[in-house]
Amino acid sequence: MLAVMEAPLELWGGFECTIARIRGRFRDQIAETGHAARMSDLDAAAGLGIRTLRYPALWESVSPKDPDTCDWSWLDARFARMQALDLRPVAGLLHHGSGPRYTSLLDPEMPALLARHAGQVAERYPWIDHFTPVNEPLTTARFSGLYGHWYPHHRTEQAFLRMLVNQCKATVLAMRAIRRATPGAQLVQTEDIGKTFSTRGLATQADYENERRWLSLDLLHGWVDRNHPWHARLVAHGIDPNDLALLRDGDGMPDLIGVNHYLTSERYLDGRISAYPRSLRGGNGRRRYADAEAVRVILPEGSTGPLPRLLEVWERYHRPIAITEVHHGCTRDEQLRWLAETWVAAEQARATGVPVRAVTLWSLLGAVDWNSLLVERAGFYEPGAFDIRAPEPRRTALGRAAASLTQTGAFAHPVLDVPGWWRRETRLYGSGHSQASPQPMRGRAPRALLVVTAPHGYATGLVRICRERGLNPVLAEDDRGSASFAEQIARCDAWGAIDASGLDATALAKRYPGGSFVADAGRAERLAATCAAAGQPFLAFSTDLVFPGRLHRAACERDVPRPAGLSGASALDLERRVRAAHPKALVVRTGALFGEDAPSFAGGILAAGAAGRPLPTRPLEILSAAYLPDLVHAALDLLIDGEYDLWHLVNAGETTWAGLSADLLKAAGLSPLHFLDPVPESRLNTALASERGWIMPTLESAIARYVRAAGFPRTPALRHAAE
Repeated sequence: MLAVMEAPLELWGGFECTIARIRGRFRDQIAETGHAARMSDLDAAAGLGIRTLRYPALWESVSPKDPDTCDWSWLDARFARMQALDLRPVAGLLHHGSGPRYTSLLDPEMPALLARHAGQVAERYPWIDHFTPVNEPLTTARFSGLYGHWYPHHRTEQAFLRMLVNQCKATVLAMRAIRRATPGAQLVQTEDIGKTFSTRGLATQADYENERRWLSLDLLHGWVDRNHPWHARLVAHGIDPNDLALLRDGDGMPDLIGVNHYLTSERYLDGRISAYPRSLRGGNGRRRYADAEAVRVILPEGSTGPLPRLLEVWERYHRPIAITEVHHGCTRDEQLRWLAETWVAAEQARATGVPVRAVTLWSLLGAVDWNSLLVERAGFYEPGAFDIRAPEPRRTALGRAAASLTQTGAFAHPVLDVPGWWRRETRLYGSGHSQASPQPMRGRAPRALLVVTAPHGYATGLVRICRERGLNPVLAEDDRGSASFAEQIARCDAWGAIDASGLDATALAKRYPGGSFVADAGRAERLAATCAAAGQPFLAFSTDLVFPGRLHRAACERDVPRPAGLSGASALDLERRVRAAHPKALVVRTGALFGEDAPSFAGGILAAGAAGRPLPTRPLEILSAAYLPDLVHAALDLLIDGEYDLWHLVNAGETTWAGLSADLLKAAGLSPLHFLDPVPESRLNTALASERGWIMPTLESAIARYVRAAGFPRTPALRHAAE
């Protein structure tokens, strides 16, 4: 056993920088996350205390049309700024790409062309001494050669192996070119080495995949000779023996192995396909089986997760290691839990003598459409240490955790009292959503969120979502009874509080215009004051009715509220009293609320459409709508981020009652209906806009998900799929 590491574990960073070619079109994550136009992102990364940054010097960006025509202007400015900030780059040259249009992963000339680019980068920036010529060559070959997701869209083992060897050869030639200019340059070779588990009947398939996962690193280490289990297969598929001989020279041996590990990296193969969602059912051409996430299956303790994979890499290669990508596209609490688990795993590996040098907070700026492996252009955004959906990238709780790690080597947050969803019973397929409280992380009762509800459905919907996220919601009692809010907070060891009663007041006031639906401003004020005294966060909900609808545009947070009715006046009173009692309170205004947790206008429209009844009269009004799950998740993320003051949260996209009705009916596959009575002309615009950031999905997306949850379209096929 080696000695425990003396140098502390480092936190590195990275910007998602994939340039993927899909059906003839390129996707550039540096452009899609806005970093292409923001030099200030480098300052933001340095502000976290990060000193090493995986950074793109991508071939497709420098020489997109011709290898002899290079544009260095963007890189010159960025690398100069990185030098000024004392940021060390790990320069990436090909990141899940297939090269510019004049080459491809199957082009025999591709390795030499990439090496030419590598040499030019090294000559231009001789101070850079860490390189990743090709990111995740095996993963890229799988996605491009086996599964057909990316260019050149092949689905054969032969194409996969040719692409893989081409990328490994390119890595060797690139490092030779780099070291001619920078003799001490180091190769940081990244790869996803997730393990495959299986039922006994699929052990052969699992063994095949588990041998295959090492192939890129084995090739670069120079290990693939006649005695290697994949040598015969490579030769049988036409791999040039000269290429294998070149790789055996060992010039591609990594100085540092970068492990990119995700929750979905580990898989479980099961022939009982009916137990899994249809999207996971497939096969190998000989047998059908489900290919599921291993974390959603009960497996022996300690067999999954980053720690066993780190130990495997060390036992196989005995090379220094870094975890070069840590990212989880989920709610903020789960992002924090995944980072915490990975950091602890790295420290545990180091304690046994494994030289893990760093953990890399990947996607500092988040990522776009990675939930579909970039195949769909839906604009689905996952935040990272910063959320780019603000006028300037906004630091999230993940960014705060990063700053703490660089300063102290640790970070804390109450949400870490509970393990991530991948370690809770609800993760299992077929388990449903358990109402039981999750088991604590460190042998102590998890701290709670104290929640004030109302006797209606939307507030209880918030409680349900909090429970599903492992936030341990505890319902508050009437503080005018036997226990004050301070006593209740102490009793459940709450770390914050939410007044969710405003959700129901908002929904009822929008559903029944002119009604007298008021929030209990006094109770919200008392709870806010209690949280302020304890230095704890507080969240309350308000409504667009604080505005009269006469601005002729959507209202922003800075606009002066002037409510026209009793409900709006009550909501404004709540806002003012809460903010006065707790200057750091988060107050969320929202619009027309709909969801599955309570009767809503949306449910009434679908019911009328299903029965063929005309729709009730609604005023001609431009408005914003909010789907409850989207609203609650966004508000909870902001609360965990430590945000405060006013935020407008609605699904992006203004509409009218008639337009909203038509969209709901269309999404449900129902015929459009007419309104019962003529609607008088009106100039009301009660829509909300935000100057702080649009962080909820589009209204179109929300309607589609709500309609599916409501069981539409009601066809036998969809009913069967839902079952």
